[in-house]
Amino acid sequence: MKQDPCQISLTLDIIGGKWKGSILWWIKDEPKRFNELKRLLPDITQRTLTKQLREMMRDGLVIRTQYAEIPPRVEYSITELCKSLLPLLSDISSWGKEHQETIETARKRYDQDAET
Repeated sequence: MKQDPCQISLTLDIIGGKWKGSILWWIKDEPKRFNELKRLLPDITQRTLTKQLREMMRDGLVIRTQYAEIPPRVEYSITELCKSLLPLLSDISSWGKEHQETIETARKRYDQDAET
């Protein structure tokens, strides 16, 4: 595996994308079932939620626990590795909230300029 000297690419790959941060945010305090996550994230497709959960399981951020019950119950929770990411996710969330208006204004200005 080729290493990036600053490891930013690795970190962004692990938490990047539209949904991973939101999924982790919802399961950070307590495990959630798949359908609970789907209700909490109504715009995500079932396929995308499954893919994102599998990627995070592969990266060691999420644990899938299947209980031997009838009907079967499966829950998703975060790992110790993921707990170490929570301060970073909180900082990213705060940064987004603080700069949201400026970013939206810049995007509108850019889009208007691009149309002309």
